[in-house]
Amino acid sequence: MVPPSSSPSASSAAAPPTARSLRRIVAASLVGTTIEWYDFFLYGSAAALVFNTLFFPDSDPLVGTLLSFLTYAVGFAARPVGALVFGHYGDRIGRKKLLVISLLMMGGATFAIGLLPTHATVGSFAPVLLTTLRLVQGFALGGEWGGAVLLVSEHGDARRRGFWASWPQTGAPAGQLLATGVLAVLTALLTDSAFESWGWRVPFLLSGVLVVVGLWVRLAVDESPVFKEARDRAEARKQQADAADEEPPLPAVLRHHWRDVLVAMGARMAENISFYVLTAFILVYLTDHLDLSQQTGLNAVLLASAVHFCVIPLWGGLSDRVGRRPVYLLGALGVGAWIFPFFALLDTGNFALIALAVTVGLVLHGAMYAPQAAFFSELFATRMRYSGASIGAQFSSVAAGAPAPMIATALLAAFDGSAMVSLYVIAAALLTVVALACADETRHRDLNEVGEPDDPARPGAGGRAPEGAGETAPPSSAADGSRQPVEP
Repeated sequence: MVPPSSSPSASSAAAPPTARSLRRIVAASLVGTTIEWYDFFLYGSAAALVFNTLFFPDSDPLVGTLLSFLTYAVGFAARPVGALVFGHYGDRIGRKKLLVISLLMMGGATFAIGLLPTHATVGSFAPVLLTTLRLVQGFALGGEWGGAVLLVSEHGDARRRGFWASWPQTGAPAGQLLATGVLAVLTALLTDSAFESWGWRVPFLLSGVLVVVGLWVRLAVDESPVFKEARDRAEARKQQADAADEEPPLPAVLRHHWRDVLVAMGARMAENISFYVLTAFILVYLTDHLDLSQQTGLNAVLLASAVHFCVIPLWGGLSDRVGRRPVYLLGALGVGAWIFPFFALLDTGNFALIALAVTVGLVLHGAMYAPQAAFFSELFATRMRYSGASIGAQFSSVAAGAPAPMIATALLAAFDGSAMVSLYVIAAALLTVVALACADETRHRDLNEVGEPDDPARPGAGGRAPEGAGETAPPSSAADGSRQPVEP
């Protein structure tokens, strides 16, 4: 790191966050991402369990499931649009404001799904309304992820960024845990007819309460100090007489960070596809192929999600010690190697073995998901980081997570078995391995010093930090303005 006396940075311009304030920021991001993922995953579970009969009743059961998963995939199609819009404005006006908007949009759409009339009431208009609200969900989630992980990444110090930034990632299993838990309780307490009649609406309506809690927490945190300094530098450049107009974030990302965008997209293939096979497609496989109860699949995912939540920070902390790429690579290779044993354990019909299969799969998935937040944040310069991280993460979801349940269901129907589904996951793992082979290790980068292509005086100009940039400085007195390590 360049000493503060020779190159001012956010670490010298403002006091670093205390452990208490950093925990508050982490909590705000975690609560928000948990609610967003609860809303998103709730739809996926409902699509597998009841939407096929409530909104597509005239179809064959498996075809109805495919159609309900198609509306599920529509949400993924909207995520890149959300990434573009939220990324642009998040890089221009700040991370916090956009996170509040995304939470309101997601929560409002989910609450409205709980009030929807079904096909029996309004006919074909019902799936149209369902699809529209799913689009709103996807648009909101496309902007949520990038802002949430950046808010934490840009507050913490480089030495433990992987650990702290992995906490917003736990919002995914926490949301899955919450959504699956609510559905599991309802299916256990209600008869099938009662659940299909009105019980499925309850978890969607609960989203309204969760959004109020999320807003209360999220509005209490400060804007990212790294973003604020980048904004101040941009304002200073604008005031120069010969200053050129600043390039908008999206063209700047595609011009200066196109390689990093491709790396992020490739890195997400195995992570995204394996997750939806492990948590969404499993419900179809167990109920339609193995004739097991809905409760069996829900309970297995419930237990595995709890373990998933616990291991993500551990993987994130490990990435601070050995690097982002080695941990990510372990997860990609592990998921590819586990997928055949995964289905073999499901085929036993034994609940304990089914739960073990999902748990091991999600633990290996966590090795990819945990370092992803810090890894993607460290790829991009500050003034285009929201756009770059969001585009890399969300555009890949169209090719990865969106069609994964549909492709897996279609392969199951066509081949009457899991072998082709397993090969599908292995192919995704190989794509991720190739992407990681093309990536640089990023754990030593300082987020203030990742290259600013329009500012050649800054370290790492041109989109790359120099080797060793971002090493955390040794502890020193606050009077000299240097960064103080944040203790957990």
